[in-house]
Amino acid sequence: MEPETELVDRWRSLLSSYNSVAAQLERALQETHGLTLSDFETLDRLTSRDCDKRRMQDLAAAMYLSQSALSRTVARLEKSGLVSRSHCEDDRRGVFVELTADGFQRHAEARKTQLTVLSEHLAAAG
Repeated sequence: MEPETELVDRWRSLLSSYNSVAAQLERALQETHGLTLSDFETLDRLTSRDCDKRRMQDLAAAMYLSQSALSRTVARLEKSGLVSRSHCEDDRRGVFVELTADGFQRHAEARKTQLTVLSEHLAAAG
């Protein structure tokens, strides 16, 4: 097989594995916690920092979501009471996002589901 073909085949295999695990995560998170994968990833990114809030711009840069998709996700999470938004006092264009107490709790519960799905699928893939 040509080197380019091998690379493309490996890439397709990786994408297939990712899509399979992501679909299982999406289904489990939705059924058990009422969260989409994007919802969970947003909550997860907010818990993995040493500060109590994070700028939307920085959050978008760290994730696979576009700025507009992240804005919709944060709006949905805010409506559910899982995050709150506030404006930056130094730069009124800047928006901070932070988890609420309910957001921390929902994330902790959903994290267990995430770890279960990942251990089932990634252990099998390894």
